[in-house]
Amino acid sequence: MDPLLLVLGIAILAMLWMSSRTRKQQRAAQDFRSLLQPGDEVMTGSGLFGTVVAVDDEHDIITLESVPGAPSRWLRAAIAKKIEPVVPVGDDAPDDEVQADDEYEDDEYDDEYDEDQDDEGEVPDVVVPDDLSSLDPRDDVPPPPSSGPSKDGSQDS
Repeated sequence: MDPLLLVLGIAILAMLWMSSRTRKQQRAAQDFRSLLQPGDEVMTGSGLFGTVVAVDDEHDIITLESVPGAPSRWLRAAIAKKIEPVVPVGDDAPDDEVQADDEYEDDEYDDEYDEDQDDEGEVPDVVVPDDLSSLDPRDDVPPPPSSGPSKDGSQDS
């Protein structure tokens, strides 16, 4: 058998397989868009999030509301995906579990705070510098030599 025919046959089979996958994805997207109804949270292909307010099946137009009171009209094909609503954490969470996460070892932090206090129970003032120049401990280090002209106009050699 000719190797060229074998390669050509494999290429044709690969193209048929890929096109069938693409058709399945397109069919799933079309089915999803046809089932849109008011109240669904969706995202458009351009990234706009909104709630479906109205569906016009005759003209394939979906009316979205991303901000309350500001509807916008979109082609049905522009809707990319449906957004599942986030389940809010309500009052169902027990209070003792929330408090347990916020608690810490009081003794450890209290001891560190006590060490920072003076005899009268006040924390001493901390001096914060305005810029970094006051933090440089190497004031005695001379600046690096310059390679340009000096102040009197002569060249350094």
